[in-house]
Amino acid sequence: MSHFAVNWLAVIVATIASFGFGAGWYMLLSKPWLAGIGKKMEDMNKGDYTPFIWSAIVLFVMAYFIALLTPALTGATNVGNGLLVGAHMWVGFILTAMVLNHRYEGRPWSLTAINGGYLLAVLLIDGLMIGLFG
Repeated sequence: MSHFAVNWLAVIVATIASFGFGAGWYMLLSKPWLAGIGKKMEDMNKGDYTPFIWSAIVLFVMAYFIALLTPALTGATNVGNGLLVGAHMWVGFILTAMVLNHRYEGRPWSLTAINGGYLLAVLLIDGLMIGLFG
């Protein structure tokens, strides 16, 4: 398995789609998300764009690994396998890590649901895009 033998167009499209979904998700859920992190809108540094840069980078990495792992784990790159790998990665690593950390941090379950729901959608979008592009 070559670590660079992925469909880079699919990875880029998945990254853009996930980023766009996140914009809508967090605009829709901004009030409960802010409450979950214990802040108000005026507490947010609106001039700081580094979270958006980091988001693009980590979304790209996530899409890359779905593209890399889907054929390695399932034997073929298609929509069903992409969705399956995305869902398994979410349950096995993302959700479990979030629950672990949020329980120690005393974060509300609502924050776990908001952030976890977003990351589930990201991995499913990644799996869908990777599967569609083959």
